[in-house]
Amino acid sequence: MAFVTGLLLIDAPASALNNLGSVQGARTDNTSGVKYIRTKEGAYPYVSAQSFRYWLRTTLENNELGWIAAPIFREEKVAYTDANPILYWDDDLFGYMRAPSKKVKDKMEHDGATPTDETVTRISPFRVGTFVSISPVNIVEDFGVMSRHEGDPVPFEHQFYRTTLKGLFSLNLNASGTFWYRNKTGFKNLDDKRKEQAGKNNLEHLMEEKAYRLKTEDRINRISTLFEGLARLEGGAKQALHYTDVSPVIVVMGVTKGGNHIFNHTIGSNAKGLPELKVDSLNEVMKVFKDDLLSCIYVGWVKGYREEELDKLLQISSQEKPVEIKIGHPREAFQSFINDLRNPNNALWLE
Repeated sequence: MAFVTGLLLIDAPASALNNLGSVQGARTDNTSGVKYIRTKEGAYPYVSAQSFRYWLRTTLENNELGWIAAPIFREEKVAYTDANPILYWDDDLFGYMRAPSKKVKDKMEHDGATPTDETVTRISPFRVGTFVSISPVNIVEDFGVMSRHEGDPVPFEHQFYRTTLKGLFSLNLNASGTFWYRNKTGFKNLDDKRKEQAGKNNLEHLMEEKAYRLKTEDRINRISTLFEGLARLEGGAKQALHYTDVSPVIVVMGVTKGGNHIFNHTIGSNAKGLPELKVDSLNEVMKVFKDDLLSCIYVGWVKGYREEELDKLLQISSQEKPVEIKIGHPREAFQSFINDLRNPNNALWLE
């Protein structure tokens, strides 16, 4: 079973990308704060995995990439997608949970929803961690006023920070485009209606695994589009005030035999709290995990960002080593992986 395992860094020079609402004890009633982890070392701002997945979903939907998103249905206290991975790419790669609803069943079926007579669930093949500052920072309290009106100005405050955020991601290639009907939470992807549709759509039936699978080309198209979305990532709060480019400045990834993350410690921070390539860690990865790596190591690095660390990487890549390192811009790194995924010699990655 193969996984795409990687990390990426987001440069946040003056940002408030994920907020928590009002701040108790602030000088003004309308003060908005940022999410951060409080430790003995200081404050580590973060972007939640939920926020990051929202950024990625909207990027995929809004950039004319051909992404097919599932419709969303709302009841009084819950909301859910159509939960049909055969038709909808985000239901396939981001997972779902949907239970039958008597209240809105007739209306939903009228709106074209897939009929659901029993609970269906799918573990997300795409996994992502919390994006956390690589070092503790001082959070800035910014004071402002609304004064474009007659009378006294209205004060307000908000927090922001300067840092680099690091997060991990993983994609289960075997599970992408493969839909089970086991009687097990997370693997009851298809009920009888969806199984019937899988048969009509000529999906491959894996009877021993109790699963249906899309054609290889369809699976590759969905996976490729997901990584094109990562390359073009947009989103984040307070963009009108702080306009932060959240597309990755660094990405390190590879195709591995297991889902454990082998690249986590290859990028860290130095004594000044700045991103640093951990040369010993990278060399250890190539030595210890060379038999677990099914691909080269893809590295995307924006020129102009921490160039002294990029020079260290270029020096390593020029030496004899057990695993090849391909270096380019982050978009080029994602595209290089996509090209290799389409190579028939790598067909086993999807098995």
